[in-house]
Amino acid sequence: MKISGNTILITGATSGIGLAFAERFFREKNKVIICGRRKERLKEIEMKFPGIITKVCDVKLESEREALFHWAVKHHPEINVLINNAGIQYAVDLQNVNSAKVAEEMETNFVAPVHLASLFSKHFISKEESAIINISSGLAFVPIAFMPIYCATKAALHSVTLSLRYQLKNTAVKVFEIAPPMVDTELGHDRREDKTETHGGIHVDEFIKEAMEAIKNDLLEAPIGQAKGLRAKREELFEIMNR
Repeated sequence: MKISGNTILITGATSGIGLAFAERFFREKNKVIICGRRKERLKEIEMKFPGIITKVCDVKLESEREALFHWAVKHHPEINVLINNAGIQYAVDLQNVNSAKVAEEMETNFVAPVHLASLFSKHFISKEESAIINISSGLAFVPIAFMPIYCATKAALHSVTLSLRYQLKNTAVKVFEIAPPMVDTELGHDRREDKTETHGGIHVDEFIKEAMEAIKNDLLEAPIGQAKGLRAKREELFEIMNR
């Protein structure tokens, strides 16, 4: 896939992996549109990167997803790439489940990318080249038991990406899955007492470098870094990781 000259929408791009993708694609001379819930953060990004287009949107809400789609195709009809990146991550005790939080995680991490892919794929089919890029996780292959819903949503996203790729195989729409390892971002900060603390892992620049190479070379399923091992040795690593 060409990595310049596109018009790209990235969800959940106010920090971490999403923002890193936005910065990199912007430097590669793409029109970049980012959305997120934090209006103040979006304004900061606009000031730092004049030319990046921002839109406030909470993708866990169906009405806002539909509004985002209609706004995007009206104001940027040349749009040809969707990166489904938005995600949340909670620790969950399965013997004491908060059903509202489970629903929030499911809607944000799984329902939203499925819905957005459905909306945009119909628009993308007419393009000469287009792509849907789903950001899953190495935890799609081997779950960590203390955040089971997050892992389950990523496993579901992996599965539906395979089906979407198959259904679109005779179109111009390429369907990518990028599966990050642990990346040092603020993901999961809700469960940490210090909200500024990150959770360790590889530097986001290291992740982006490998992810961009995968996209450039049409590697449609791309586990990055340690996620490669999780993909290859699921059952064995589940026991090791959860001891």
